Amino acid sequence: MQVLATERMALSELTADDAPFILELLMSRGFLENIGDRGVRDLESAKGYIERARAGYAANGFGLWRCDLKATGEAAGLCGLVKRDGLEHPDVGYAFLERFWGAGLATEAAAACLAYGLKTLGLPVIVAITTPANAGSIAVLKKIGLRDAGMIQLPGHEGESSYFCTV
Repeated sequence: MQVLATERMALSELTADDAPFILELLMSRGFLENIGDRGVRDLESAKGYIERARAGYAANGFGLWRCDLKATGEAAGLCGLVKRDGLEHPDVGYAFLERFWGAGLATEAAAACLAYGLKTLGLPVIVAITTPANAGSIAVLKKIGLRDAGMIQLPGHEGESSYFCTV
């Protein structure tokens, strides 16, 4: 089910058919280095990841959505809103396959998800986290209008994360 559309992408809920894409994305160097190992190693564990994402849609009314390029229909990444342990407010998150980096897709998708959360869902505050060394992600968060709110230590995460918020 499509949730949002941007100029270049359609953002849709994940389905079990997305397991090959999820496996590729979550096993990519960029995902592992910047987001972390989610334990996805095969199609079965990718389906488990999707089931957890779908449970988030049902529980929260939002989650990470697959970002398909309108021009080709190809899945380029994930973007959406996540209710994360250790954070009081939902956060905007994204991850794109490396072959799509540098095209502005993360900024486009994250801006649309931020606007959707604030305007459509009526969320009063949206936050974001990233590793302090991820300059590309920090630039995206600043471009979409989030302000730098310092560092935060999340439970179960090694090291501090850079923390951004709407207020």
